[in-house]
Amino acid sequence: MIRAITIDDEPLALKLLEVYISRIDDLHLVASCPGVDAARPFVRDADVIFVDINMPDMNGMEFVRSLEDPPLIVFTTAYAEHAVEGFRVNAVDYLVKPFAFEDFKEAVDRVRHMLELKARPEGIPEQEKVIFFQVGHQRRRVCTADIMYVESMGAYLMVHIAGEDPLIVLGNFKSILDADPERFFRIHKSYVINLEQIRQSGRSSVTLIDGTVLSVGESYRKAFRECLRQ
Repeated sequence: MIRAITIDDEPLALKLLEVYISRIDDLHLVASCPGVDAARPFVRDADVIFVDINMPDMNGMEFVRSLEDPPLIVFTTAYAEHAVEGFRVNAVDYLVKPFAFEDFKEAVDRVRHMLELKARPEGIPEQEKVIFFQVGHQRRRVCTADIMYVESMGAYLMVHIAGEDPLIVLGNFKSILDADPERFFRIHKSYVINLEQIRQSGRSSVTLIDGTVLSVGESYRKAFRECLRQ
């Protein structure tokens, strides 16, 4: 049984989540809370929290960051621009209101999968780390292992994925680096690379497995060489 807490300052939003939860056999609602203060006593009893971001006293993002050992998190919000922030706290999913039951069910499927991985002795393998990108009105789930490199385009990022067309998303390098710091490294003001995608490196450039050649910025070379040595 998956134990869930819902947090939202809108009564109708809480009611909708209650209805959705009642339709999934192995999902149990522990508490339905109108704010974060009401939710705190139940956090230890939860496997997942469905939490709104924009709330009057403390927003959902601040609440999650304040938890010492948070359960799995699914953000529910009307504002898609918060998706990048969600990456930084390793949210399992990000539901943009109004979301349908099928969207909610997909999020629960991901929660169930993550709980199964956590229950294994070896925990969650590195290849299972994911980032959720907001592409238009859709969420796109991408394994960090599949990202070859990320290119800065001002306020946007071009995410180059193995075997696929690049994604253009709103975001910044910090959200990428924070999502998987063991895998991603910044080598240039315009590039963050997946270290596992390097085929060879020189003093001022790297060649990736697919043959892509990227420049290593002068101010990043020393730290990059140290990273490779380690």
